[in-house]
Amino acid sequence: MDNTEKFKILGEAPVGRLLVQYAVPAIIAMVASSVYNIIDGIFIGQGVGAAAIMGLALCAPIMSLTAAFGAMVGVGASTLMSVRLGQQDYDTAQRILGNTIFMNVTMGIVLGGGLLIWLDPILRFFGASDVTLAPARQFMEIILAGNVVTHLYLGLNGLLRSTNRPRQAMYATIGTVVLNCLLCPLFIFVMDWGIRGAAMATVLAQCIMLIAELRLFSNPHELVHTDRESILHPDWRICKESLNIGLPNFLVNACNCCIAILFVRTLTELGGDTAVGSYGIINRINFFIIMAVIGLNQGMMPIAGYNFGAQKPQRLLRVLWLTMGAATAVTTVGWLLGTFCSTALVTPFAKDAPELIQTAAHGMRLMVMVMPVVGMQIVSTAFFQSIGYAGKSIFLSLTRQLIFLIPALLILPRVMCNPVDGVWYSIPLADSLATLTSLTMLYVEVKKFRALAN
Repeated sequence: MDNTEKFKILGEAPVGRLLVQYAVPAIIAMVASSVYNIIDGIFIGQGVGAAAIMGLALCAPIMSLTAAFGAMVGVGASTLMSVRLGQQDYDTAQRILGNTIFMNVTMGIVLGGGLLIWLDPILRFFGASDVTLAPARQFMEIILAGNVVTHLYLGLNGLLRSTNRPRQAMYATIGTVVLNCLLCPLFIFVMDWGIRGAAMATVLAQCIMLIAELRLFSNPHELVHTDRESILHPDWRICKESLNIGLPNFLVNACNCCIAILFVRTLTELGGDTAVGSYGIINRINFFIIMAVIGLNQGMMPIAGYNFGAQKPQRLLRVLWLTMGAATAVTTVGWLLGTFCSTALVTPFAKDAPELIQTAAHGMRLMVMVMPVVGMQIVSTAFFQSIGYAGKSIFLSLTRQLIFLIPALLILPRVMCNPVDGVWYSIPLADSLATLTSLTMLYVEVKKFRALAN
């Protein structure tokens, strides 16, 4: 099979088989990544202490901000790559790779350096206390210093999936997780580097796997491979188009940053460091379920993008329904775990901190109330993005965060008997309204594709 024929499979092979082929490696990679996120929190909670876990929660807004810029480049470029391959525009597909490397390096250096300069004032603004400031700063100093590595690693991982190498993308992610799980306890418990050790393990693992990704893309026999000319002399048209497609992901993560700031500041005011630490623990556990759905999306997007570019609406709708059904099954499992196993899930994060365990378990039960419908909302947003409908994807990205969640977060704590419960309840309320909005928009669009199919 030549290099062009292997991409045409996306428009010809059975959709269900393709989704399994693409989604399973992505799900395994995302779940492995979220498992590390959980294990990392347990290592920090057991090896450094509750103050470190509370401080780590303060890092969420900054992590969301850096992820916002990284996703704008990585997801935008990988989606554009899928569409161009579907259109058999192989010359542009080749140049997308070099432009992605250029954008990730530039953005990673500028953003990481800028945040490092203002790190202490930023953390104070987020609500850092005298207890939580030091561990939060120690963790983020190292993460931000390695920001360019993180951006490149994640960006190239997305392009591996778009260029019909989902298994290699999975291996890169799993490799990072394995290295993290080996290095983190070594640095925390043996080297006694505390929370800095956790951050160093993360950056070093990503750096090692980034080298492996660059080696894969440096093979000149592949249709899409690194080209010094496109890296050093970027095509601004490609950069602009990639950033436009990736804008919904940027907005989602930027909104996540704003929400995280609002959550942390509100919880600091209403419940102190214990409530903030509970929020950090709940996020790490819920991240496990959400990442599985994101893995499904990553499997769907190259297939949807290719078949949209190849004008095959029946295949496009088929992959949408399969992905949405699988996502709903995943989030239903998340609801069951969060509702009936909450105490068991949060206990390993909080060594000798019963109040933290109780607060986190209670908050989790409230936050996952409508999780079964969340998968549909996430898939709908990704679907519009995968076919280049940036405006619709942006709107859906904003509805949950800005239009529904922020007002709920501002109002509910002030009208409920327990203000902290108002914070927890704002999540299921926003999820319900956002899902209803996304399904309405999806219904309208699906009617158009069905008409084209007939």
